Amino acid sequence: MKIIDLTHKFTNNMPVFPGDPKSTLEQIAFIDKDTYNDHKLTTAMHVGTHMDAPLHMIEEGKTIDEITPDRFIGKGVLVDVRGKDKIDPAVLKNVHIDEGSIVLLYTGFGSKFGTDYYFKGYPYLTADFANKMVELKVKMVGMDMLSPDLDKPWITHKILLGNGILILENLTNLDQLLDAKDFEIIALPAKLNSDAAPVRVTARIE
Repeated sequence: MKIIDLTHKFTNNMPVFPGDPKSTLEQIAFIDKDTYNDHKLTTAMHVGTHMDAPLHMIEEGKTIDEITPDRFIGKGVLVDVRGKDKIDPAVLKNVHIDEGSIVLLYTGFGSKFGTDYYFKGYPYLTADFANKMVELKVKMVGMDMLSPDLDKPWITHKILLGNGILILENLTNLDQLLDAKDFEIIALPAKLNSDAAPVRVTARIE
């Protein structure tokens, strides 16, 4: 069995979307002075590798803590969409997706994380693609970029979240799954009463 970490490390210099508040991770206690170590994290929820819950875009939608843990684990399906400006149902040709799967989109943008280009050159998911995910009854859609939408009115977010499909954003290391025939995704978010949460995402290859 092999475990692959698909999560960006959270540091004091996390890239945030232009205009969003800066995240900080600072040490506030030290063994030599305080007899113990402690750190303080200040962040918005949509920073680094994180999971969107329905409340993010749906009025009175579920918060992260209201989602049962069975939704966070499932059969993974990787779709290679490198070079695509838009991601539509055509990318699913010859891709088998079972009900309850977790679909990961490998765009290649994970390699640009931490650069200005990461925020302005990424592809987007069409409404038709989102509706196809609803039709297939997947648990989750994840990607190595910051959002399935380019801008308001956040159509793809609303289709997915409005149908209970969670969204994983800012994944990394998806290239390591290209040759994996069967793998399981385990994506466990912090249990927060919030519209989103930081998440540790791993792939388990048998």
